[in-house]
Amino acid sequence: MAYAALGAGKEVTWIPSYGPEMRGGTANCTVTISDEEIGSPMVRNPQAAMVLNLPSFDKYEPLVKADGVLIVNSSIISRQSERNDLKVVYIPANEIAETIGDKRMTNMVLLGSLLANLPVLSFAEVEKALAEHTPERHKRFLSMNVEALKQGAAFLAQPVK
Repeated sequence: MAYAALGAGKEVTWIPSYGPEMRGGTANCTVTISDEEIGSPMVRNPQAAMVLNLPSFDKYEPLVKADGVLIVNSSIISRQSERNDLKVVYIPANEIAETIGDKRMTNMVLLGSLLANLPVLSFAEVEKALAEHTPERHKRFLSMNVEALKQGAAFLAQPVK
């Protein structure tokens, strides 16, 4: 998303967190995209969140700002959101990724759903960024990534709340 936003002429910050949380907890990456200069990369209440596992759901669901979007990997997360002020989309991202041919596409399935439900960037901008910034050794996965985005976007019309 960060590369796509830069390519679209937006202001961008991103802060990945890949510390000890990565071993089963709530590793995360915050991406801020704006048309104006960004004063601080810190985000207390994001407009959206994609959650891949239950610890992340428990941690980030309460933080999403009211009227925001929560994209939930229902392959792993079985409980429903307790909030009624969010657009929540439950998507079986692992299963969709497996039908595409690679479980590693799970995050791209979720991203496709996020982009369809919160259109901060176009699919063309994201596809262009993927093509331009994917290392040569991973270019063979580009078509699967694009397919994963499309499959995730199909969940636009299926929010529970």
